[in-house]
Amino acid sequence: MLAIETKQLKKSYGSSLIVKGIDLIVEQGEIFGFLGRNGAGKSTFINMLTDISKPSFGTYALLGEEGPNDQVKKRIGVMPDYSTFYSSLTAIKHLKFLSSLSGKHVTSDRCKEVLKFVGLESDMNKKTSKYSFGMKKKLGIAQAIIHDPELIFLDEPTSGLDAESVIHIHQLIHNLNKRGKTIFMTSHNLDEVQKLCSRIAIMKEGQIVKIGSMDELRSFYQSTITVKLKHSPIPESEEMHLLQYLKAAGSNLEISNSYIMIDVENENKISQIIRAFTRCKVDVFRVEVEEASLEEIFLEE
Repeated sequence: MLAIETKQLKKSYGSSLIVKGIDLIVEQGEIFGFLGRNGAGKSTFINMLTDISKPSFGTYALLGEEGPNDQVKKRIGVMPDYSTFYSSLTAIKHLKFLSSLSGKHVTSDRCKEVLKFVGLESDMNKKTSKYSFGMKKKLGIAQAIIHDPELIFLDEPTSGLDAESVIHIHQLIHNLNKRGKTIFMTSHNLDEVQKLCSRIAIMKEGQIVKIGSMDELRSFYQSTITVKLKHSPIPESEEMHLLQYLKAAGSNLEISNSYIMIDVENENKISQIIRAFTRCKVDVFRVEVEEASLEEIFLEE
C-alpha cells in the first residue's frame, strides 16, 4: 500500500494555475522531503492532500484510500509551520482537546507518554502562554501524533529553532520513522533534508522538476565525481604503468607527490583505482569524494 499517490493533481484560483498537474508516489515508511522556493506551490499541494482545499483537477489517495475522505483523516497527522495554541490551556489539555476533534479520545497517560516522547514531560502542566518557540514546535509534533497516525505531514519542523532543539527534533523524526510512520516534510533547511530524507522532490512553479534519492539527484546534476586520493610514494618501476591506467580511468587528472585528483564517471571507478594503487604496492591513506550538495542541486533549478 502506498502512503501517498497523486495523479495529475491541479489547483487553480481564478485564471491562475498554482499546482500544475503533479504525479507523485510516496511509499510507506519513507521520510520524504518536499522542497521549493516560496511561491512554488508546496503549501497549496499539501493543503489539497490534507483536505484544507479541494483540487481543481486530478485525484489523490492517502494510505490506499481515495481522498477527500473523512475516515482517512483519522490516520494522518499534520504539523503546520506555525502551530497556534490556546494560551490558557496546558499541553495535556491541548492534546485531549485536539485528539477529540479527530474522533479519538485519549487518556491522560497517553498524553503524558507523547509529551515525554517529544521532550515536554516536565512542562506538561504549564500553560502554553509560558512556552518558548521551541517548546511550541515540540507541542506541534505532539498534537500531530497524539492519535497515533500512520502518515505525518511536517511543515518546516525546525524553522526558527536553536541548534540543540534542531537536533532533538531530528531525533524525534527518526524515532517516529523507526516506529513505522511515514513522514512527509517540507523544510528550507537543505542540510536537514539531505540528512533525514530517503527521497526528495523539488517543486518549481507548480511542478515537480526533480525527484529521487540524493544519489539519483546528483546523477541528474553532475556527470562526474571528483576524487582526491592521498597515497604513499609510487615506486619508480610502477610510475608509468599507474599513470597510463589513471589517464584511462578518468579525466582532469592532477598528480602531486602524495596526492592525485581525478574525475570519474561513477563510484565503481573509485574502488578500481584503489585496487590499482594496491597492485602497484602504493598505500592509500585517504580518499575524499567531492559530490554535489542538495543546495547546489536546488539552486540549479
